[in-house]
Amino acid sequence: MQRRQFLAALTALLAQNGNAAPTLHHAPKAKRVITLFQHGGPSQLDLFDYKPNLAKVNGEELPESIRMGQRLTGMTAYQAKFPTAASIFKFSQHGQSGAWFSELLPHMAKHADQWTIMKSLSTEQINHDPAVTFFQTGFQLAGRPSIGSWISYGLGSENQDLPAFIVMISQGRGNSQALADRMWGSGFIPTNHQGVKFRGGKDPVLYLSNPEGYSRAARRHFLDDLGQLNQLKLDEYQDPEIATRIAQYEMAFRMQASVPELADFSKEPESTFELYGPESRKPGTFAANCILARRLAERGVRFIQLFHRGWDQHGSLPKQIRWQCEDTDQPSAALITDLKQRGLLDDTVVLWGGEFGRTVYSQGTLTATDYGRDHHPRCFTMLAAGGGFKPGTSYGETDDYSYNVAKDPMDVHDLHATLMHNLGVDHTKLTFKFQGRHYRLTDVHGRVIRPLLG
Repeated sequence: MQRRQFLAALTALLAQNGNAAPTLHHAPKAKRVITLFQHGGPSQLDLFDYKPNLAKVNGEELPESIRMGQRLTGMTAYQAKFPTAASIFKFSQHGQSGAWFSELLPHMAKHADQWTIMKSLSTEQINHDPAVTFFQTGFQLAGRPSIGSWISYGLGSENQDLPAFIVMISQGRGNSQALADRMWGSGFIPTNHQGVKFRGGKDPVLYLSNPEGYSRAARRHFLDDLGQLNQLKLDEYQDPEIATRIAQYEMAFRMQASVPELADFSKEPESTFELYGPESRKPGTFAANCILARRLAERGVRFIQLFHRGWDQHGSLPKQIRWQCEDTDQPSAALITDLKQRGLLDDTVVLWGGEFGRTVYSQGTLTATDYGRDHHPRCFTMLAAGGGFKPGTSYGETDDYSYNVAKDPMDVHDLHATLMHNLGVDHTKLTFKFQGRHYRLTDVHGRVIRPLLG
């Protein structure tokens, strides 16, 4: 056996057994992350980035000095005019921080002094799939490890009975885009670090239950025999992926015992369901997934990612964004409350936002009560709470049209670098060697945004 093969196999086996030390470069503020990813691109103009002066120019052509020849999607490239669309929703300030929130988010607004609001984010991509790919992996093309996989690889798991990286998806009532499983894939990192998708319903994980008449003892005997066969192949080929396969079969066996208890809400008090809202009793809803996210955080799962689809509001935005906020506002705020009262928020990062923002100009017809907005990568807003982020902080500014970043620019790489910093990881040092090159989540970019640190 070559020394390199031996070390690779040994590293994989140690990681599977939970014996690999976390890759900590400094004292962490956070132990885990919950990402509430609003898939489709929430409109910063209608939720967080208050621009009262837009009412004075509503319906007027967006000045070329603002647009500056920005590339357009195929949805608006045909438009002859780009009428400015002021938000029809009321904004007000909240908390001692005085943060502006739309009337659409009354519950999240109550946590104004808990949120870190980042208004000057930008991304390199203008369409959904590459923009989500970029946010998830730090790269525009598919094939790189996702952020959850990087964190699993670097920090390992705190619970050997559950995966370190778990994904849940809920469907809103608005327009939705496709969401590929590769968004939580591990790329060239060992596959035990890829995200495991939980579903709503009786079996959160496919094939979790044994077939009728097949006992747990029989499953154990089967896995023992299968493990011996795989071990023969591992001894012969020294392929770390075979070690991964052996460990994943064992993880699946342990999950057969741990997941049913995890997904059983029967012991949750009535106050939990009142806190998270009317949809919280329905498996697979965003509200129910938020409760499950808290339960996963309690059990030490390292990276928990919720995707809520339906934010792609090219038309009928006022109607559709109300639907989305009805689905997500109360549960998102409830998760902050729930984590805080259980003493978990201090070491848990909660991240809220989507892959990009929306344009100030209307896509299609603009009326007094109706408009649509196209994709906008130049500036968008994300929120973070807990886990080392500075509460009650608003960072960055956009211009009067929420079209360009006017102050303190940051991009997706910077957000990743800052998030990893709070987890105790130097983003420049957590690397994986593949095809002769040392790769990292932030590629050759990224900087820690110090003003965001609590």
